[in-house]
Amino acid sequence: MQSELDSLRLRVKDLESENARLSSLLSNCKCSKECRNVDTGIGSAEEIQGLKLHTDDKMNQKVKGFSNKIRSMHQYSKRYVALKVMYFGQRFFGFASEGQMDPTIESEIFRALEKTRLIDGTKKDLQYSRCGRTDKGVSSVGQVISLFLRSKLNDADTGSGCPQEFQMKELYEGELDYVRILNKELPKDIRVMGWCPVPVDFSSRFSCLSREYKYFFWRENLNIKAMENAGKKFIGEHDFRNFCKMDAANVHSFKRCITEFKIFPCAERFDEDQLWVVKIKGTAFLWHQVRCIVAVLFLIGKGLESPDLIEILLDTEKIPKKPQYVMAPEIPLVLQSCNFEALKFVCSSGSRKALLDHLEMECKSYKIQSAIFHEAFLSCSLSENDEILLEDKPKKPPSHIPLMLRPTEPSYEERCVKLNSQLKVKKKNPLS
Repeated sequence: MQSELDSLRLRVKDLESENARLSSLLSNCKCSKECRNVDTGIGSAEEIQGLKLHTDDKMNQKVKGFSNKIRSMHQYSKRYVALKVMYFGQRFFGFASEGQMDPTIESEIFRALEKTRLIDGTKKDLQYSRCGRTDKGVSSVGQVISLFLRSKLNDADTGSGCPQEFQMKELYEGELDYVRILNKELPKDIRVMGWCPVPVDFSSRFSCLSREYKYFFWRENLNIKAMENAGKKFIGEHDFRNFCKMDAANVHSFKRCITEFKIFPCAERFDEDQLWVVKIKGTAFLWHQVRCIVAVLFLIGKGLESPDLIEILLDTEKIPKKPQYVMAPEIPLVLQSCNFEALKFVCSSGSRKALLDHLEMECKSYKIQSAIFHEAFLSCSLSENDEILLEDKPKKPPSHIPLMLRPTEPSYEERCVKLNSQLKVKKKNPLS
């Protein structure tokens, strides 16, 4: 009996020694770092005897097979890619996700990127950049972002990223269908429209040559000719500090160049009214610049201000302080396009069809909602069977105060003085 016990003890020691050796092999395996939750120990002597470990070679084969199943993101090839994105901004708190408000378009895009395992790392690691930072409620059909994405191709097959190579079919063939992958995970009011390989020194913000905005409005009784004549005065390089929301902490030059201004009708009508659009194209725009421009144009179109007001407000030496006025609403504003040199966005035929089908379905859905509201509008109209409505006392329309007689906002210089004094207070009291 004693000899059998001694034999069993020796057997257990041998198995424990083998277990330690195999654990050491597994800890040195690449997959072990990715699978820390895997139990590399082996339990009781009975469990050890049931494993049937035959040879070192067989164990190595098992480890190799395991590492093939779990593959870390850093093991994949990556490529720097620009994505063309559209979104309907009504329910979002703007594009950027840097604030505390949620949802934003950017946060939804990154949720989809993470869920599909197309990215690994921070925005800085990914060299992430965006072309435009649209505000709450603003939509886009041509926003562009750029970042490193997981690639199906080897690094040698993704090209050097020179602009001349962008049109080469080889740079796209065999790659992951980024449009299809992301659109499956994005909410219905955000869609990727195409992608394009770009060089690593590309920036969606600083490589952009021009941006184009459209602002939709109902004509009603607006004087389109007066608005058009006034709008043409924006063309060229001007100081637009009186046509923006000033951010003195981050922006120190308010000169911007407008290259194109147009006003034209759309096909959409409502009874006798027609939908029109203001189109503004420029190299770059200030915060709320388009909405401020449109707000002043509306005052001119209503006959409340003269078209000469544009020249007056653009003369910042005479008018260094912006008169107080309300910006145009955000919902009708659309970032139409961001234009770059030599970029051609691609999309597979299947993904393009799925995108068109989705947009068609959304259009039809909104048409139905519009029809329902129109029915409600018609049902409120008086007919012979309707009761007589009680008349309210007539209200006086609000009197218009000319812009040049209104209170003004602080000038850029005054804002800088205030910011500097706040910084001095913070330096003296860093905990306050």
